[in-house]
Amino acid sequence: MSVRQTVRVTQPWPLGAATAIGSMPGVDPLEASTVVLGELPDLPYLPELPARGLGADTIGRTAGLLVDLAVEVVPSGYRVTARPGGDHRRASDHLRRDLDAFEQALDRAGTRPPLVKVQVAGPWTLASEVELVRGHRVLTDPGALRDFTASLAEGLTAHVAELVKRTGGDVLVQLDEPSLPAVLAGTLPTPSKLGTVAAVAAPEARDILATVVEAARAATGQPVVVHCCAPRPPVALLRSAGADAVALDATLLAGTPAAFTDQLGEAFDEGCVLFLGLVPSTEPASPPTLVQLARPALDLLDRLGFPRALLAERAVPTPTCGLAGATQEWARRALTHVRDLGKAFVEPPESWAKGATD
Repeated sequence: MSVRQTVRVTQPWPLGAATAIGSMPGVDPLEASTVVLGELPDLPYLPELPARGLGADTIGRTAGLLVDLAVEVVPSGYRVTARPGGDHRRASDHLRRDLDAFEQALDRAGTRPPLVKVQVAGPWTLASEVELVRGHRVLTDPGALRDFTASLAEGLTAHVAELVKRTGGDVLVQLDEPSLPAVLAGTLPTPSKLGTVAAVAAPEARDILATVVEAARAATGQPVVVHCCAPRPPVALLRSAGADAVALDATLLAGTPAAFTDQLGEAFDEGCVLFLGLVPSTEPASPPTLVQLARPALDLLDRLGFPRALLAERAVPTPTCGLAGATQEWARRALTHVRDLGKAFVEPPESWAKGATD
């Protein structure tokens, strides 16, 4: 493929910035925030600590933001309830402690980053993982789906305002949509496990996601990132819903079909930033080198036909997924690795800067 030309895009983070997907190991929010701020000064994020249990995971955490809607824990997971109870309050308490710890870590560090990333479950992942009273998923009821989407947009807006107040900086929102490919494919099981939920049409999926993307952009005045860790995330749909950046696992892209590669190429050509998962989320058998970690990114730009030098301004290195399953030691090292990758994107070894023909 010949080398393509692409538009130049100015991002709110500095060249060479690196970040992570969201979760960290352990149960101490102050320790997690201290590590994140120390290792990722250019684009830190509010850490999630799912090891604390229900209410601290992605779904419970996001459900705790909902306005005028509440959930409770049942044997099958989270279910809509008439009024907030202990389960809902637990999720809200976890998030409040996380904000307190992040603010304390900022005070200890003596610096205030100009931009902080925050992660919440996207509307389709939330609606696929929360049940209605009768056990069916929220996404199967159009009215309930609209209510959840509007509630999420309102709760996210309030959450952003609180984070701005506490940090004094801007906020970058990342919407996590790991369930979206299953929603589109119609592979989510029904409550009986004997069938699957009907596939959602792409236009409907786009419109629901766009509602929350637009709310996030209005609340922050910043680009919006949508993360999907599936091997072939629906990049074209994410872009049509308004995503300015797409976060994906770059180590899963080898051998993807040409149609998917074309989607990525078109998005990149239009100015989409790629948050590239490059560092393993759990410790590998042998210590990786920087070149080994960078290889999927280099190969991707070669396949797309863009010069590797564009990694500096159009890609942000991350771990392949959340770090909740990592050891404390590897989580810290993983963040160090992504920070080193970000620096290498700006000042690459000579071999990295070569064109697609090397």
